[in-house]
Amino acid sequence: MIDPRAVVSPQARLGADVEIGPFAVIGPDVTLGARTRVGPSAVITGHTTLGEDNVVFQFASIGEAPQDLKYKGEPTRLEIGDRNVFREFCTVNRGTTHDEGVTSIGSDNLLMSYTHVAHDCRLGNRIVMANNATLGGHAKLGDWVIMGGFSGVHQFSQIGAHAFIANNCAVTRDVPPYVMAVGQPAQPHSINSKGLERRGFSAQQIRNIKEAYRTLYRRDLPLAEAQQQLAALVPEQPELAIFVEFIGASERSLVR
Repeated sequence: MIDPRAVVSPQARLGADVEIGPFAVIGPDVTLGARTRVGPSAVITGHTTLGEDNVVFQFASIGEAPQDLKYKGEPTRLEIGDRNVFREFCTVNRGTTHDEGVTSIGSDNLLMSYTHVAHDCRLGNRIVMANNATLGGHAKLGDWVIMGGFSGVHQFSQIGAHAFIANNCAVTRDVPPYVMAVGQPAQPHSINSKGLERRGFSAQQIRNIKEAYRTLYRRDLPLAEAQQQLAALVPEQPELAIFVEFIGASERSLVR
């Protein structure tokens, strides 16, 4: 299952039924889970762990040193879950000691061609990053986030679960869960109602989220007052819990 033209370190740890294509390079501190497939000329290096059933397409670079002038060669890590797809020329860098020393990616994510995940980013599960979408260092993406083509996220910014980032969008502040953001710089446009419908949210839950969006963005309320009103609804509308928690935890301020 390993092409004889591949360069695989004897110290690399390979699970059962791993496939490695010609001219791929696998470094000594790499762990590949069972049934993971690595395409031709892909490079996986550094202290990098991939779970099971991942697919790395040709020319991708996974686990290379962070693009950070403060990085001095420390043994930082990249941790990746299961069933992710990294398409052609995708780049994912490992962490730095100026954070927790790890870049992490969950499971069931699709990173299309030319996407970039910078050092110390944290990605959840079932995320889609379309072609050329880019994350600056220390960015965080919740579950089910979709990033359109050529969109970018400024370092330290956060995007909440189920948010939708439109193509060419420039995210410089935090985007709450469920919100669709557009523009340069990003501004709230609506909620990602179609995505929520596809994921099994009921019509009533979607109406509740729309009303929460109006409270935050359309009623000219001070942020603290909007947050207080939304928090009072959580016991009867639990789908708003992540919305309220995100607002309270935002450090870069919200897109407005």
